[in-house]
This record gives sequence, C-alpha cells and structure tokens, in this order.
Amino acid sequence: MSGSGVPFLDACNHRETEHAPVWFMRQAGRYLPSYRRIKGDRNILDVAKDPDLASEVAVDAVNALGVDAGIIFADIMLPLEAIGVRFTIQENVGPVVSNPVRTTDDVNSLGVLDPEADLPYVYDGIDATIQKLDGRVPLIGFSGAPFTLAAYMIEGGPSRDLEKTKTLMFSEPEVWGTLMKRLAGMVGAYLAEQVRHGVAAVQLFDSWVGSLSASDYSRFVLPFTREIFDSVSSVPRIHFCADSSALIEEFHRTGPEVLSIDWRIPISDVWSRCGESVSVQGNLDPAAAMAGGREMEKRVSEILEVARGHAGHIFSLGHGVLRETDPENLRRIVKQVHETTSERR
Repeated sequence: MSGSGVPFLDACNHRETEHAPVWFMRQAGRYLPSYRRIKGDRNILDVAKDPDLASEVAVDAVNALGVDAGIIFADIMLPLEAIGVRFTIQENVGPVVSNPVRTTDDVNSLGVLDPEADLPYVYDGIDATIQKLDGRVPLIGFSGAPFTLAAYMIEGGPSRDLEKTKTLMFSEPEVWGTLMKRLAGMVGAYLAEQVRHGVAAVQLFDSWVGSLSASDYSRFVLPFTREIFDSVSSVPRIHFCADSSALIEEFHRTGPEVLSIDWRIPISDVWSRCGESVSVQGNLDPAAAMAGGREMEKRVSEILEVARGHAGHIFSLGHGVLRETDPENLRRIVKQVHETTSERR
C-alpha cells in the first residue's frame, strides 16, 4: 500500500515509507544541553505547565536530532493531580504520592477530570508545539495507562514488586474495578482532547504492567485499556510496556496499531505472534545508545535487518533516553536508520 509521504504516520498505518521513521522516548530530556538551559532551576512540572517552555523543549529535540516525530512535553501524573492526587517529583526517585488510594472511600474521594478546564496548559502546549513544528513532522500525544497510574496511586511511589497494588487487585476486585474504570474514563477523555487539539497519534505508557501474568492482565487490565483505545480510534494508537514479552498477544487484543517493545524481546517475535498487520516500534537498548560507537551501530543494523521486509517498523529505543547519552549518538542512529532503509527501498 502506498504511503502519504509522512514516514511516521505511514509506518503506524502499516504503509510503505520512504525510510524507516525514528523518534525516541524522552527525546526532550536532561541529556540535551539545550533542555538543561531551557529548564534551568525549574522542576519538570514547572516546564510542563508552561506552554511556551513545553513547546520549546519538544520542538528543540526534533530540531537537534532530526527525528520523524515530536512528542508533547508533559508528565503522566498531571491528570492525577487534577483529580486530587497529591504528589511531588523527587530527583532520581520519581513521583511520590502523599495521599495513596487504597480503599473505596479513597477512590470515591477522587474528582472527575474536565480536561480543557483542569489541564489548559497541556492543550495550550500542544497548540504551541504544532505551530512551531509548522507541519515538518507529526506530534505524538500520550498518557499513562490505568494500571501504571493506579500503581503509583496505590504504592505511593515507584515500586519494584508492586506488592500493594497486586494485593489490592487480588483481594479487593470491586475496589480495583471501580478505580480502573474511573482511570480509563479519565485517560480516554484526556487523550481525546489531545486529538481534538491536533496530535497525530497517541501513545499509552503502561510501564509497570509487565509485572502481571497474561491471565491477570486479561482479567484485571485489558478491558480498561481497550476502552481507552476505542475512544481515540481516529488516530494511530501506540501501546508501550517495558518487560513486555509475556503479554504481547494481550496488548495486541487491546486494539492499537503499534506495539512498542523493549530490548528484551526480539522484534520479529511481535510479527510472528501477532501477525503482519501490526506495526512495531523499537527496540534498541538505551544503554547501547549511551555507549555509542561500533557496538551501537552494529545493534542498530541487526534490528534493521530483522525488520527488513516487514511493513510498519518505527525505530526507537526500548525505553527512554538515558541521562548520560551523548546527543550525537542519537543523531548517528537517525542518520544510519534513514540511510540504510532508504537504500533498501
């Protein structure tokens, strides 16, 4: 099938592309000198809540790297703040919640998100970013997925084993179901408003759900994720999960056009397990991008060789850009992917 001439969107939609598109999770981040300059002494939420700054860092990353898509600059916790979850972002830790949600009363105390009224800075930032991109590349919107958001809310912060989350899920299924239903509605509304403001695709980050078995995912998570994807079916939808090998088929059942995978699973496994109709995003180890040099180039070549002959490959890292990564390494990846895949086409 011939493409539209926009490599990222064509790859999302499983169409022919002039070259494999490239973008990176956390491409606007602390590894970029320009980001550190723009951010200054502000915390990440201050930047995310300032439409001028948020759009500047998002577009600056596109300009610095030559990638095929931008992504809005925001934080997955912002919608939770709007419904009454109190948290701080602690350096080298992440979000720490001061009022964890663990009971029916806690769930009932949560507000209902009015996206435009509660998060105007996010949508003003989208408008400003699209204006600054001026049609050069599409803009990706995103949100945290209900399971990962619920885990932050229940654990009170990052957790290795998610013991509080899984205990509540197993022992209080009604409380769990009520919370997930509310989060699914919130995320769906949040993303739908992003689409109305012009994002060309949306990515759902379910970074922690890889801790579940396939059967538990199917029972406790899948219906809520599918509900979200059903609500934004007018644009390409991307599902990302770290440590995703055991759940690939379940993720496919939620309905996204693109499955974004980490480096622990061979990229060819997605096509062999889910069929050729799904597009795949990934999956270089971020540490290889940080290491650079011949080893990085070799691993990029290996991924491109595995993806050769498959429509719908978006080259990316298997997770976000690491803080100590040299931006030049990412520019070299973009150049290598573009040149290699252009020659093949």
